[in-house]
Amino acid sequence: MEQDIQTWVKLSAFAGAGIAMGCGAIGAAIGEGYTAAQANFAISRNPSISGDVFKSMLVGQAIAESASIFALVVAMILLFSNFSAESYVTVAVVFSAGICMGLGAIGSGVGSGYPAGAACIGMARQPSMSGRLMTNMLIGSAVCQTPSIFALVTSFILLFTNFAGRPVSPTWAAILGAGLASGLGAIGSGVGGGLVAETSCEGTARNPEMAGTVTNVMLLGQAVTQTTAIYGLLVSFILMFKQFPAADTIAPAMALLGAGLCMGIGAIGPGVGEGFTARSAVQWIARRPLAIAELTRSMLVGQAVAESTGIYSLVIALILIFVI
Repeated sequence: MEQDIQTWVKLSAFAGAGIAMGCGAIGAAIGEGYTAAQANFAISRNPSISGDVFKSMLVGQAIAESASIFALVVAMILLFSNFSAESYVTVAVVFSAGICMGLGAIGSGVGSGYPAGAACIGMARQPSMSGRLMTNMLIGSAVCQTPSIFALVTSFILLFTNFAGRPVSPTWAAILGAGLASGLGAIGSGVGGGLVAETSCEGTARNPEMAGTVTNVMLLGQAVTQTTAIYGLLVSFILMFKQFPAADTIAPAMALLGAGLCMGIGAIGPGVGEGFTARSAVQWIARRPLAIAELTRSMLVGQAVAESTGIYSLVIALILIFVI
């Protein structure tokens, strides 16, 4: 039996590694390609600034690459580590870690490409603001990476925590649900944060005098877009650290797996939607400085309404965990 468990653990680790790196490469490649495309447009518009645009492109691509590097790290751990074969729970653990990091890298990779591309175009429009645009891009792109960091943290907790003493059922479902909640939950927030940061770079180039205000509102808007990823992380932590009694039926396991799916999928839309809201507010603040208060209020109210659907998902996930 021990050999059977070891075989399944290896199979699961290899599959998890493939999913981690395969999915983890999607977002970064799209974000980097978008950045390069915008850099080409910027150079064609103002060839004299090609040196600064080229450097900005490389820096932006390096940040977008970081999410896939996280996935690479997790994949390498899964491929070359010897995991405990004491319980079949380990099979779910290593597979969930790979899914979590692979899915969690998609949104951050795509999102980081938006501000990097906008910074390149901004430099072509306002060469004197190259330094400020680079700073704004770095800040915005860094925030976009936080959801992938949440996924990385969840993956590491799964890989380096001993779950062998827990009952196989429903623990296997709780572990898979944890990976899905954090991984899927990171997608929307990563993309949404990038949408906000993109317009912040555009606004800084359009109206340099409003650069400070535009950056502040960008950070406020991005902070709201990150909340649904935090919900996913919260549900993941509950599923990983709460002790569930052994169950002979499939229903408790499906409730825990459903909780992870509910929160993970339910976090995607609000993250993207809130990004659209904040993106528009930042765009018009740069064009209509006298309407800052009204635009900021409209942004926050609009984001709060979009947030409500993520809260509904959180409520259902918690009911599935603690009530069903």
